[in-house]
Amino acid sequence: MLSFLDFEKPVADLQGKVHELKAVAGSGETVEVSQEIARLEQKAEQTLKELYAKLTPWQKTQVARHPDRPHAVDYITGLIEDFTPLSGDRSYAEDAAIIAGIGRFRGRSVAILGQEKGADTQSRLKRNFGMARPEGYRKAVRIMDMAERFSLPVVSLVDTAGAYPGIGAEERGQAEAIARSTDAGLGLSTASVALIIGEGGSGGAIAIATANHVAMLEHSIYSVISPEAGASILWRDSARAQDAATNMKITAQDLIGMRVIDEIVEEPLGGAHRAKEIVVDRAGTAIEAALARFDGMSAEEIRAQRRAKFLEIGRTL
Repeated sequence: MLSFLDFEKPVADLQGKVHELKAVAGSGETVEVSQEIARLEQKAEQTLKELYAKLTPWQKTQVARHPDRPHAVDYITGLIEDFTPLSGDRSYAEDAAIIAGIGRFRGRSVAILGQEKGADTQSRLKRNFGMARPEGYRKAVRIMDMAERFSLPVVSLVDTAGAYPGIGAEERGQAEAIARSTDAGLGLSTASVALIIGEGGSGGAIAIATANHVAMLEHSIYSVISPEAGASILWRDSARAQDAATNMKITAQDLIGMRVIDEIVEEPLGGAHRAKEIVVDRAGTAIEAALARFDGMSAEEIRAQRRAKFLEIGRTL
C-alpha cells in the first residue's frame, strides 16, 4: 500500500473513495460505479499533476525521503549484471551503509558505490540509515583504488542524510576518512558518474560524489547540511526547516542553475516511488550516456575535465 505525504492528502482522499467504490463493485452490488471510479481516478491523477508541478523545496525534501523511494540496492539490482559485492576497509570493519563492488553495466565493467538506507526496520538498523562511518568511506577509497588499477569507470549512487556523527566514528577519524574519499574521487584517472537518488547530505554525500558528471533525480535534494540542522544553527529552531530548505537552494532545479550538478533525471509523475522500474531505467540511460562521453579520453583529460568542473562551481564571471 502506497503511503501518502502530508501535502498529498487531496490525492489520498480521492484514492480512498476509489478503493471504497471498487469494494462496493466487487461485493456484488448492482450500483453502476465504473464511470464514477474512472472520473475519480482521472481527478486524482490531475490533482497529483498539479501538486507536483509546483512543489516547494520542503515538499521536495519530503519526496526525496519517502520510505518507498527506490534505494541503491534497487538500482544495482535493476542495472548491474554479475554484481560482486566487496566488503570491509581492510583496516577496521565492514560498513553496510555503503554498498561497493564490481559488475557489468550495459556491456561495460564498472565499479559501483552506493549509499543504502534500508527498506525496513531490520535493514535500516543494519545499514545505519545510510549514514556511513569512517570504515565505509575507507571501503569506498579501496574500491576507487581498485577501479584505478583495472581502468574501471566508477558509478556512485548517493542517498544519505550525512555521515554518522557518533563518538566512535569521530574517534576513528570520520573527517579524515571523508576527506580521503573525496580526494580519491577527484584524483581518479577513470571516468566517474554520480547520481543523487534521494538525499545528498553534507560531506557524507560528496565523499563519493566528486565525479566527472553529477546528476540528480528530479525530486532529490543535495545540500551542505540538512534543513533541520541548518534551521537549528541559523535560527536556533529546527521547526523552521521549511525556511532553511527554501533559502539553502537544495533542489535539482536550483543546483543545475549554479552548475553544482550537470543533469536532472526526470521522475515519473508523483515521484520515483510510484514507478520504480521506470525511474531505474531512466537513471541507467542517463548514466550510460554520461559514461559514453568519456570514451576515448585519456587519464589526463578525464582528470582535467573533473578538476575544471569543480573549479567552475560558484563562479559568476
